Formats: sequence, C-alpha cells, structure tokens
Amino acid sequence: MNICVIGTGYVGLVTGACFSEMGNQVTCVDTDAGKIEGLKNGVIPIHEPGLESVVTNNFREGRLRFTTSLPDAIKDSSLYFIAVGTPPREDGSADLEHVLAVARELGRHIDRYAVVVDKSTVPVGTADKVKAAIREEMRKRGASVEFDVVSNPEFLKEGDAVNDFMRPDRVVIGADSERAADILRSLYAPFTRNHERILVMGVRDAEMTKYAANAMLATKISFMNEIASLCERMGVDVENVRVGIGSDSRIGYSFIYPGCGYGGSCFPKDVKALIHTAEEAGFDPAILHAVEVRNENQKRRLFEKIAARFGPDLGGMTFALWGLAFKPGTDDMREAPAVVLLHQLIGAGARVRAYDPVAMTVARDTLPHEWFRAGKLTLGEHQNDALKGADALALVTEWKPFRYPDFGAMKRIMKRPVVFDGRNQYDPAQLRAEGFEYFGIGR
Repeated sequence: MNICVIGTGYVGLVTGACFSEMGNQVTCVDTDAGKIEGLKNGVIPIHEPGLESVVTNNFREGRLRFTTSLPDAIKDSSLYFIAVGTPPREDGSADLEHVLAVARELGRHIDRYAVVVDKSTVPVGTADKVKAAIREEMRKRGASVEFDVVSNPEFLKEGDAVNDFMRPDRVVIGADSERAADILRSLYAPFTRNHERILVMGVRDAEMTKYAANAMLATKISFMNEIASLCERMGVDVENVRVGIGSDSRIGYSFIYPGCGYGGSCFPKDVKALIHTAEEAGFDPAILHAVEVRNENQKRRLFEKIAARFGPDLGGMTFALWGLAFKPGTDDMREAPAVVLLHQLIGAGARVRAYDPVAMTVARDTLPHEWFRAGKLTLGEHQNDALKGADALALVTEWKPFRYPDFGAMKRIMKRPVVFDGRNQYDPAQLRAEGFEYFGIGR
C-alpha cells in the first residue's frame, strides 16, 4: 500500500518505518526541516533499540521517504496516519491543535477516496472533530470526496517499540465503515499471521481503549507504590508482597514493581487527559485522581528519605544519581522522576553528579543550563564517575548496568557508603553486609 504518515516523532517514525519493513511504500511528513534532513542522512532523533536499522535499510531500498511537503505526499497516497503530538494543556486536556491542522490540510488536498487514521493518542470524540475539519475544507473548495476517519491507537512501549509494532499483542481498529476496516485489516494482516489479533470496534470505543489501557497500567503502578508506603510503616518488605500477589494469575507480575513513580510522554499525560474528559462529562474519576496524586507523591519519596537521613539542608554535600531517563531503553526524560529529584537536591543546596547510559545528550539540552554553569550538576562519562566523592547514591532508573555493580569499588570511590534505591534493585542484606547504609522503597 501507499501510506502517508504525518509526524516523525516517536509514534510516527516507528509506524512509518515498520510499515515500510513489510513492503509498503511509506512517506513520512514533518514540518521540522532539520529533522527531515537528518532522517535522510540516517540521523535518528530518538533512542529506540532496533529503529535505526529499520529506518536506514528501508530508506536505502526506496520504500521509506521523508518530506516536509504534505501536499506532495498526498498525491501518492490514499491512507493517511496522523501521528502528531497532543501535548497537555494547563487544565490537563489534550491539545488537538496539530491534529486538526493536519486534518484541515488533508481536506484542502485529497481528491479521491481516502482513509484518515488517528494514530496519535486523542480523547473520545476526536475522530468526529477530524471529520468535521476535513469536510469544512472540502466545502470551502466546493469538493465532495468520500473519506473515512478511523481510530487506530498505538500500544508501543518505549525501549521495545519496534518489537511491539512488528509483533503486536493486539491491533485495535475503530471504524464506522466496513470499507475502511477492511483496508486496515489488510494492512495489518502481515503483522498478525500466526493468530488473529485484530480487534474491530466503534471509533469512540477505540479512542477510549487507548486511554483506559494506559490508565489501568498507571493504576497498577500507583497501587503498588501505595502498598509500599504502607509496608514501610508496618515493618513489611514490599518485595516479598509483590512476589506473593504477582504469582496470582489474575494479577500477574507486570507493572507491580514499587519505585519512585512513573513518567514519560504517555502515562502522566493520558491520566490527566482522561480525568479532564471524565470531568467534562460530569463524572468524578476518583480512582484516577488518586493514581495521579500517589504518583506525584512517589516522585518525591526518594528526597524525603534523603532529607530524613541527612536533614533538609544539603549544602556542601554531593549526591550521585544513576539514571535520568524515565525508564530503561529510552533517552526520554519527560516527566522523569530523576528530574523531580534533581530539582529537590539542587534546591536544598546539594551538588549532583549524574550518569545515564543514553540520556546524557537529552539532559544537557533540556535541564537548566544554569545548573551546569554553576557546577551544581555534573554529568559523568561512566557510572562510577558519578560516585566520586559522593555522600550518597540515588538509583532512579533501573538500567541493566546498574543492577550488579562492583560494591567494593563503589565503597572505595564514594565519600560515604549510602544508597537510596529508588527501584528496589539491590538486596538490602547484601549491601548492609558490604558496609552500606541502604534505603529502599517499602523496605
């Protein structure tokens, strides 16, 4: 098929690259000329394992193209995926400005039957707004072209997105037209050959499915973090509790790891957006409010432990920080717990030496430049560089290289052998036997 993907961010680039991997002709469109030029030269703007080879190979083979001109891309396609950003507004609602701008441009140019697919995460009712925007532009130019709008939400995990796309758990297609549903079924058939994983439902049902899925996962995380806080007060090790409940097949082990909160571009934004949607509908989403509050509190939990150990004034102290990205496998620092901790530590007068395997460039570009100029924040070239002269280590992101470090070397490098384990990666008994003070979550 000839496909046009509008937006080359995280979702758009993975979508376009993976469709081209299956032999489709794909044109990716973005208004950022620098990004498009970089993609043509093999520069991938995000860290995502496996994505670079898929992009460069298909670009070289001519199946994947990049352009800044949507009108030019429209000429060659009849299937359009909208994958632009939907950032949160101040009230928590999703900003649909970019989605509707793309819809209006499509309405100005499509001249034959087309299927317009909402790939971006959008609130219930967005497909209706996209349809109205396209129709209005057609009316202005006196055109009457048949088209359908479909919801096809993504369920990609950062750090494993290529594998998720190529081997999906499910493909949700929200369509009110059998013709459009059949086209999407054909497109996704190569991705679901070993067993049927395509779920066709109404457009609004599909829009809600995406938000409900992310909210459910966020709820599991916040629930476990709440149990962890209770365990601390009751003298219980939450890790034993986690294993005990995870062994129940009705619960499972996924997303029940206690820690210092969730972050990223999806869970925080989508929980807020679903809360806003519920309140607009006159419904009080009590559980979602609790999920959000617990997560915000959890992001402050490591600093609370640090302040309890050293006092609120951290002037003259140095802290090592392992992990800046919101999770392993990505360089995404949006809503990352590490950023919250950095603000708290530096605000309390401390200096921080930080290290992350892949997010260092993003950290230099996005964190306050004043921190670097004033020597409040230093980025180490190696994880042990961050430990030099440190009064304590805070582990925030559970990257694999942090799981089994040389504790003897750590103790020699650090000023004081104190570890604040924000992801419960270490065995408290082992660290204490090595001479460390250990502080975990719910332990």
